[in-house]
Parts: sequence; C-alpha cells; structure tokens
Amino acid sequence: MNVITMGVHVLDILVHPVSELPRGQETALVETIRMSPAGTAAGTAVVLSKLGAAVRTAGAIGTDPTGDLLLNLLHRYGIDTSLVVRKPEIPTSATVLPIHPNGDRPTLHLLGANPFYAPADIDWSAFTTATHLHLGGPELLGAPNAARILQQAKASGLTTSADLLAPGSLGSLDAIAPALPHLDYLLPNEDQALGFTGATDLVAACHILHSAGVGVLAITRGPHGALLSSPNHIREFPAYPTKVVDTTGCGDAFSAGFLRAVSLGRDLPAAVHLGLATAAFVAQGLGTDHGDYTLATIDEFIATQSNSTTEDVSTPHL
Repeated sequence: MNVITMGVHVLDILVHPVSELPRGQETALVETIRMSPAGTAAGTAVVLSKLGAAVRTAGAIGTDPTGDLLLNLLHRYGIDTSLVVRKPEIPTSATVLPIHPNGDRPTLHLLGANPFYAPADIDWSAFTTATHLHLGGPELLGAPNAARILQQAKASGLTTSADLLAPGSLGSLDAIAPALPHLDYLLPNEDQALGFTGATDLVAACHILHSAGVGVLAITRGPHGALLSSPNHIREFPAYPTKVVDTTGCGDAFSAGFLRAVSLGRDLPAAVHLGLATAAFVAQGLGTDHGDYTLATIDEFIATQSNSTTEDVSTPHL
C-alpha cells in the first residue's frame, strides 16, 4: 500500500490524569504529559505506518517550533513528510487535552495552518506513484477544493477515502456534498454522520450519504463498535473489549486499520474488524501513536477474541 494522507495535521499535548482544572494560580500534579502527532491526516498516517503501509503525508503547518516537533515525530514512524508545506507567520495546529481518569477528553484547540492548505500547495505528480488517497477533514479544506483533490486522485487511478473533522453539530451536507461522488470510502463517526446529514438515525443518514454518491460507509460508534453500509446492506459490529485510558486518535486508528485491510484485499467485514481492533489498542494509552503493535499483532488479537458476532439491520429503503 502506497498511501497519501492529506489534510489535517495537529500536535497533541496530552495531560493525564486531570480530574479538574486548577483554579486561579493553583498547581495540580499529574502523572504524564506527552506529545503525539494527530489529526485526520497525520494521526491516520502514523497508524498506517505501524500497520506496514508506505505513507506520505501532505498538509500545512507553520514554520514554528511546534511544526518542527510535529515533523520530527512523524519521521520517527518512517513517514515521508516531503509533501507537507510550511506557512510563515501561521502557527502549526495544536490541541491541549486534559484527559480525565475515565478517558473523557475535553480539548483546547488551535486551528493554525490547516485551513490554509490549498490546491496550489499540492504536488499533483505525487498521485502518479500512490495507490490510495485518504483526505482528512475535507470540510476544513472547503468543499470545492476537496472535490477537486478527490476527482484528480480518481483520475490518477487511486482509491479514495475521507474522514471528517468537525463535530456533527457544526456540520452540513453542503460542506461535503461536492466531494462525496469521488469517494470510495467515507469513515465518519456517528455524531458526524447524523449531524452532517441532519438525519435522526443512522439508517437514514446512510441513505442520504449513499444517494449523494458515497460508495461504502464505515461509521464508528465509540463503545458501540461500528456500522458498515453499502448501497443495499447495513451491518453492525460490536467493539472489542479494551481498557480505555484515552480515546484520542481512536477514529484515526479505525480508519487506518480499515484502509490497510482493504489494501490487502480483505473483505469489508474483515476491514471493520481490523479497524476496531486497532482502535482498541490505541485506546489503552495516551495519544494516537500509543502502542507497540504491528499488523501481525492486531491480527493475532482478532483471532483470539470471541467477540466477533455481527447483527444485520434491515434497510428496506436503501
């Protein structure tokens, strides 16, 4: 698999555990503060690389020390960052996450350079040597730009996928509709699928997204697992049991696992299983890059689990 992950790049600063923020000038001692590459492009790139894919990542960061650190962290995982552009006088996107003991993760986020990544920044020739393009945060790039990027990727013979960044409450179908006909796989979470479509249930959301042009939907549902939808069938998958420390990056881990399985010629249910199992590993520690695992490790974990029951959901209107 030779994949380009394009779009959102963030440096996460994770603090754990944080039961409550100190007041005024008070100080609270914590056990861990660590930094991790994150974002729907950079985070997915890290996990894909761990699973054995050849990864180039593309997006915009600043020329600041935060950007230097983010690139260094990506290099540690063997990721080619030559397609990343640096924007003077615009900061690198960063997020501070005070992780609660139960795994909840409120965020303090700096948008930074991500919204300034534009088609003029793209080395279009890179598409000729890739096999897949994963677009992280198409709504942040702007619907026309996202559509142009995905259309060019399809014209170059790549398979395509995307994951959304904005919460469902801030989404609208108009923000992503032009990009949808050029997507083989869309990988949102449940809140995004409902929010971006305005639907009240996932079956209706799937119907809207398929009608708009999406080929396959794999929707993550947190502790409830995932839902896989093609234009005429929906199937639910339970989550794998895991000890949750931090859910940061679990969506990116699911995307990476799912796409890696597809690239290996595995069927779609197997791709969902690899996505869910990879997310279960990442949830056991802090940050998207948590875990010393390989594709073989995840496959072995799946083989030892009895939690593989799936449930079909009737979808007469799909």
